[in-house]
Amino acid sequence: MYYLVSILGSPLGVLTYSYDHSLNIGTKVQVTLNNRVKNGVITKSCDKPTFKTLPINEVEELFYSQTQLSFASFISTYYFCSLGEALAIFTPFNSSIIEESQEKLYNSTKIVLSETQNSAFDFLQKNKISLLFGDTGSGKTEIYMKYFEKMIESGKNSIFLMPEISLTPQMQIRLEEHFGDSVVMWHSKLTKKLKEKALAKIYSNEATIIAGARSALFLPVKNIGLIVVDEEHDDSYKASSRPRYNARDMAIYMGSKLGIQVVLGSATPSLSSYVKFPHTRLKGGHFSSEREFIYEREVESITPLVESMVTQTHANNSQSMLFIPTRANFKYLICESCGFTYECPYCSVGMSLHKNSSTLKCHYCNYSERVAQICPECHAGKLINTRIGTAEAVKYFKEKYTDIVVDQFDRDVITTQKKLKDLLKRFNENKIDLLIGTQMLSKGHDYHDVSLAIIFGIDNILNMSDYRSREKALSLLIQIAGRSGRKNSSKVLVQSFNEKFFNNYISNYEDFLEDEKSLRAQLYPPFVKLARVLFAHANGAKAQESMREMENSLRACSKVEIVGSGKAAIEKIANKYRFVILIRSKKSTDLLSAIKACKNPLAEVDIDPIEFS
Repeated sequence: MYYLVSILGSPLGVLTYSYDHSLNIGTKVQVTLNNRVKNGVITKSCDKPTFKTLPINEVEELFYSQTQLSFASFISTYYFCSLGEALAIFTPFNSSIIEESQEKLYNSTKIVLSETQNSAFDFLQKNKISLLFGDTGSGKTEIYMKYFEKMIESGKNSIFLMPEISLTPQMQIRLEEHFGDSVVMWHSKLTKKLKEKALAKIYSNEATIIAGARSALFLPVKNIGLIVVDEEHDDSYKASSRPRYNARDMAIYMGSKLGIQVVLGSATPSLSSYVKFPHTRLKGGHFSSEREFIYEREVESITPLVESMVTQTHANNSQSMLFIPTRANFKYLICESCGFTYECPYCSVGMSLHKNSSTLKCHYCNYSERVAQICPECHAGKLINTRIGTAEAVKYFKEKYTDIVVDQFDRDVITTQKKLKDLLKRFNENKIDLLIGTQMLSKGHDYHDVSLAIIFGIDNILNMSDYRSREKALSLLIQIAGRSGRKNSSKVLVQSFNEKFFNNYISNYEDFLEDEKSLRAQLYPPFVKLARVLFAHANGAKAQESMREMENSLRACSKVEIVGSGKAAIEKIANKYRFVILIRSKKSTDLLSAIKACKNPLAEVDIDPIEFS
């Protein structure tokens, strides 16, 4: 018997192997490729080929369902990757585990919704795909949980997506309080043992709610009745490497194909979801406190106003949080004499200063080197720091205000799930007075006693060369501000030169979305489809030549428009020179057809891109 096999995670197309017995489509197998054992999936049976084949080494009890194969096929076509790369994001079923049929038990105390929450819940049930547009603290989570409760009562399972694992500890506690052992958490930081335990519950159908980051969408869950995508606006749902799928969009696609309910939720929904799907508006919240916004015309610096507000908040026995978009101590080192900027030798970006390890690190390729004492260009000037990072702010406050307990909340420090849980626990137990962090601060955490939020660097986001820069900046400000004032009134200090823009929309995100619609019409998503094609090579001339070749071919396609082409915003990463083409079209099918017809081997396609640097 002869079979076409997709190698999991490989960019190769299907390969032909033989086996002595009949095998089902979707069966996971082990095969030899280039003298190495690889995992593969049977995608089709075929006739005996004219060439010699290798035998399949081993047949596993794991298999991919027809539905999984169908979704993987869509991903490979739409997101321009191989079937093996698409299948690698799915977790297969296990034919050796017998499904449990016992009744699912959970806390008998039913979730009680308010009148406005009930109205929103009724709206969500009437629409197959809908948007829950609810302010921070308005009770979106209670509505989700009420929906999960209804699914369990009807014998169906639910998938609950969150943008990052930083959201899972607090949500896990809330879900388990009500639904007990029927909750399964899933994300990349789980140990192998915990993943095996979670999968065993999914395979045996003991799990009714599968909650986690975007990979949770591709677990072998049977009898799904509901998919909830919380914080649907978050860019973390978009994968940064092949397959470059967006988990929110895939949840919508899978929901429509399976005929199940999909709920998107956010306090600051993306314009795309706001335009495409019916929404219900949930205003206000459980918290009656007020927020006062204060603007300071400064560029990312610890000013006397920042210090006085932090010390005053501490004196009032309350907590503060400070958002800084940059990790490390400082983002750039610049020579005060000749203006030389210390760049990564392999990437065209400035390196970040990490004082703890006395190194300069590139956050793109991870290259590091010892900090130079003098300018390597003029050999005379002193290197000065610009753009403060989280570590430097923590160091500053710890050294100057020894009575204030300061902690850091970013990827340099929070490297494990245990560290994340411990920090959130200590902060909510008021053992930390000032929490300084990156965008992780904004990720939907429930902070009980924060009365001061300080925001640095929001203008950098607002001024990015990205059609969504206004949306991203405003959304981030609202999300961070929403972490404060949960118990008492709060102040939000924003360092920005764009007070007028933020003040126009800070209390009415709907007005912003309506205005943004008119700005993007006919030019950018959701009104047109975008694709970004990247060409990267150690030989810059070769990358540019490939770009020009594809660009010339695309010009013959009447149904697509080339928005622009040339050097990437960051021209070099990991010693590879980068060139891009940005393409748009009114229809996905036209865009995909044109790219497929014109694509050359060096082209790396990103459909529905969110990253333009």
